[in-house]
Amino acid sequence: MAGDTGGITDLHSHLVPGVDDGAQSIEDTLASVERMTGVGVRRIITTPHIAASLTRIPSELSVRLEEVTRVWEGAQRAVGEAFPEVEFLRGHEVMLDHPDPDLSDERLHLAGTPFVLVEWPRMQIPPQTGGAVARLVAGGVIPVIAHPERYVGMMQQLHLAGGWRQGGAVLQVNHASLAGRYGKEAQSVAFKILRRGWADVLSTDFHGRDHLKLYIKEAQATFEALGADEQFHLLTVVNPGRIADGLRPQPVPAIISSPSAGVWRRVRGFFSQSES
Repeated sequence: MAGDTGGITDLHSHLVPGVDDGAQSIEDTLASVERMTGVGVRRIITTPHIAASLTRIPSELSVRLEEVTRVWEGAQRAVGEAFPEVEFLRGHEVMLDHPDPDLSDERLHLAGTPFVLVEWPRMQIPPQTGGAVARLVAGGVIPVIAHPERYVGMMQQLHLAGGWRQGGAVLQVNHASLAGRYGKEAQSVAFKILRRGWADVLSTDFHGRDHLKLYIKEAQATFEALGADEQFHLLTVVNPGRIADGLRPQPVPAIISSPSAGVWRRVRGFFSQSES
């Protein structure tokens, strides 16, 4: 099956050391990759932050991309030596603070594919997001909308997420949202997206620090408690693997059940035993 590498593919993390608010040293990067391999991750596309407005200033964009490339290449060599079973690839998380970004440089894309991880600025949903998605798609880019469940007011505007998908975008939910890491509203919106069959991929959005958790196993326990093992496999192995290979994700069946008190007791019991 295309995209099924035999392990989890993670499309959203901040593991290039010292270039954003994620990992700050190569030691952070290697410790993070070790933890990720321990829970089944075999392909990582790490995604440093970059502002879309910077893409309209070619000289400054070139400097930024060269800086990230240099550090990422060093990290890739170190990861390859320490963890030969892991692919350590690169993209960016592009904050759409400009209505017409230039995303032609393949280094902005997820592993050089047509897919680009994007987020709305300052965790707010700006007006005319459908138009922004349409412009990206018309330009040959497939936007992967990072953590739609986390944006302020998403609960009241959930239809927008469906519109983004209909317009050609892919929705990426964070593992941690399912565990309540970002609050009850983000958790509730994440499950609403899953129940509508709108989620295409789960990712860690891991920022490479010792005190942070990955939440992969916690999310997996939640899916298992809901009888949704197939969906978890599609969201963590098949679909992100397909995206890394430049292929459209497969449809993910809607999750029918809602987490009940019994489900949460089972999952909380797992949390108490789990480090990652």
